[in-house]
Amino acid sequence: MRRKSYMFTNKSHSDRGKASAALGIISFVSVCLIIYISYHEEGAMNPKLGAAAVFALLFSLIGEILGIMARVEKDKFYFFPNLGLVFNTLVIAFVGFILYLGVNGI
Repeated sequence: MRRKSYMFTNKSHSDRGKASAALGIISFVSVCLIIYISYHEEGAMNPKLGAAAVFALLFSLIGEILGIMARVEKDKFYFFPNLGLVFNTLVIAFVGFILYLGVNGI
């Protein structure tokens, strides 16, 4: 039978990583809501939704920078920076795909 062992460390969660994850989740939820609302309006894009998408893209770009800065820090846990990088990258890809579809008239 294996005994429980504890590992003590000086590592902590980065504030930049937490901010990156928060911005990524907020942006991701915002883009999902924008897509949902646009779908229920039968594809009609409201200018307010477009402005919300631009702000979500801006938040995700800031979150991406914060995630990279947090990932470079030494002696930190990397869960929140990695989570932020994933969500922020997804938002940038979604908004880029939406813009691609809008430009090509699909």
